[in-house]
Amino acid sequence: MRVVPVERADTSCDTLVALGTETRDGHTLFAKNSDRPPTECQPLFQAPRRRHPTRATVRCQYLEIPQAEETLAVVGSRPWWLWGFEHGVNECRVAIGNEALHARETPGPEGLLGMDLVRLGLERGQTAHQALQVITGLLARHGQGGSASVDSDRRYHNGFIIADPAEAWILETCGRHWAAKRVRGRGAISNVYAIEDDWAAISEGVEALAAGPGRAAPDGVRLDFRRTVENPDLRYRAEARLAASCRFLAEDPQPGVASLMRHLRDHHEGGTVHIPGRRDGDPLGWSVCMHPNPGVSATAASLIAELPEDPAVPMTLWCSMGTPCTGAFIPLPFGEPLPDLLTHGTGCAGQDSLWWIMKALGDVVMADPVRLTPVVQAHWQAWEADLLADWARDRRGIGRRVRERVEDLVLRRQVLDAELRRIS
Repeated sequence: MRVVPVERADTSCDTLVALGTETRDGHTLFAKNSDRPPTECQPLFQAPRRRHPTRATVRCQYLEIPQAEETLAVVGSRPWWLWGFEHGVNECRVAIGNEALHARETPGPEGLLGMDLVRLGLERGQTAHQALQVITGLLARHGQGGSASVDSDRRYHNGFIIADPAEAWILETCGRHWAAKRVRGRGAISNVYAIEDDWAAISEGVEALAAGPGRAAPDGVRLDFRRTVENPDLRYRAEARLAASCRFLAEDPQPGVASLMRHLRDHHEGGTVHIPGRRDGDPLGWSVCMHPNPGVSATAASLIAELPEDPAVPMTLWCSMGTPCTGAFIPLPFGEPLPDLLTHGTGCAGQDSLWWIMKALGDVVMADPVRLTPVVQAHWQAWEADLLADWARDRRGIGRRVRERVEDLVLRRQVLDAELRRIS
């Protein structure tokens, strides 16, 4: 492993969880903004439960590894060129999302990506704790490595929130090493190491990383994982975002889907409107909803997953393609076939991909975000309010109207495009 170059480490995501004991409807809520290069299409991907032959293997992004005897049904948000997921859920109501973490050293050219680990954890973990064990076992065997960028060499370690209806875990990694702690009610992560000496479990041999001034714990003192592994030079890019998420979780007495939608659109003092002109070094230069400048990333996909403990209550996924401050969340059932518009998309723009359709709208708004964002938000908020009301009345009914609602979203986007051209 080698020292990570600062200029290659610009990446961001934000993930939150509130367990059912804390939420408005009594169901665990998982939410994530996936921040990626601004032209990297991120469609949805779904796969059914499958059994696999003895000694079968699976090709991840850079490694071929032994396949599990059986893999669970999954839905995930997948950058078009990657095998793995930025975030997703499985049929057992486990949700996982990852974050880039910057250590003093960066992974080598081959290994498992964080996105590989998200998908593998979902395919093989029937509970949050089991998925945690899957991921840490794979880390120990295969390590992390390879570029997470299609057109540059960008490598990083990973942090995760792993949740199910009953519990949630925060997992932070460095190479083959890791530390994990259980979420107590509510939790949030960003692109910073946050597990210090409060871990509930830790990998064997992690003390070997603690060589260097101020890194090793004195005899009898519990090891501080963050101090042991972190490159502190990059914390400023995520500290304000993590603080915003923690503040949201602390101040909302009972988080719900609607309040999580608002939070995933957060732009610090701009409310839900992007403020252009930030410079690198500004502690508010990176917001929960991301746009390029001063960084190079943008929020490419958002997920809010409701994970009811009662199997009679359907699981619902609220998904937004592209930056959520210019787009709309649409409710999707788990297990029903998804329309092609949601699952199609490559590196080339096309009208067969909802991601690219919504990306084009966002580009128009970002030409003058302060003036145009309120126009599109007023339109989407009224539509989302109707969707939320329909969902509250009949959670099972969303499965019968997905295609209709996707088509409605596209038509509404065309109306908005005409309105924006008129006032521009």
